[in-house]
Amino acid sequence: MGQIYKVVAVSGSVQSPSRTLALIEQLVNTLGDAVPIEVQHLDVGALAPLIGSALSRTQLPAAAEASIQAIESADVLIVASPVYRGSYTGLFKHLFDFVHHEALIDVPVLLAATGGSERHSLVIDHQLRPLFSFFQARTLPIGVYATEQDFSNYEITSAPLLERIRLAIERAVPLLDRAPLLKAQAAPTPVAA
Repeated sequence: MGQIYKVVAVSGSVQSPSRTLALIEQLVNTLGDAVPIEVQHLDVGALAPLIGSALSRTQLPAAAEASIQAIESADVLIVASPVYRGSYTGLFKHLFDFVHHEALIDVPVLLAATGGSERHSLVIDHQLRPLFSFFQARTLPIGVYATEQDFSNYEITSAPLLERIRLAIERAVPLLDRAPLLKAQAAPTPVAA
């Protein structure tokens, strides 16, 4: 058995159930079929009461701080958000505002989004990819976008979407093996007293 990857899956949806949560679940399950993983799910809808009024990380309650630390210590992030007004949700962004700007250097991030129609599909490349580029994370080559038509009762029913998920994971897996090495190299060196 190889390395077990610590995966943190972040849903930017404020509703449950949601298509975004269903997409996250399918991505996690497909990755788990390919490599050994342990998963922690973070749902901004559930975190909203904990992070919504905080202006700085020092104001976060312990449960919210634990969620931020989980993101910062992940081997792999899977992030997804529904599209609202042409971008990810405000709470999704607010959650990542608390993440230290150097904590995600070289961490592989699989990007995903859901929207009402295909016209929002560029949110992955025009909104999510730049956000994680700021963190110097390694956004994985294939993002996954899904529309309302890809689901029935919050379950994926679209064969093309399932194929896109399979391809995204297939292209991601070879890049995961480099992640722990790159993350270790990027870690700040302690300063001697």
